[in-house]
Amino acid sequence: MPLMIEHIDAIARKKGRDVLYLEFFPLPGAASSHYQSSLSRGEIIRWLDENAFSWEPCGDWASETTFCAYAGQLYIDVPFDEDHPRYGKLEAFLEYPDGTMRFDGARFFVLSLEYAMRNRHHDEPGFWDSIADKF
Repeated sequence: MPLMIEHIDAIARKKGRDVLYLEFFPLPGAASSHYQSSLSRGEIIRWLDENAFSWEPCGDWASETTFCAYAGQLYIDVPFDEDHPRYGKLEAFLEYPDGTMRFDGARFFVLSLEYAMRNRHHDEPGFWDSIADKF
C-alpha cells in the first residue's frame, strides 16, 4: 500500500522545532543498495520500537527542482536537547562518545527549524500543484 511520506523540513515546520532524522546508504560491496536490505536500519528500527521511540519514514529536504525516491530515511520524534533524557538515550545508542556512528551505513542528523523555514512557501495551498503543472 502506498505511503504518504512527508519531507523532513515539512515535519520540522509542523512540529515547530528542530528535528532528528537518520539517513541510510549502501556499504561498499553490499549485495543490494536498497535501504530495506540494510542490517543497520533494521537493528535501529527494532531498538526504537523496543524502547518506545516514535518514528516515521520521512523524505529528504524538499526541492523544487529535484525529486528523489524514498531511501529509507527515518524521522525520530525526540527533541534535539542534550539535557532531554530521551535524546541522551538515543544519542548513546546511535553514536560513540566521540560522535561517530555505531552503525555502518547510517548517518544521524538534526535539521534546524530555522533552516526548514527556508521552504515555508512550500506550505502554501496549491504550491506543489503549481510546481507539477510546470512538468
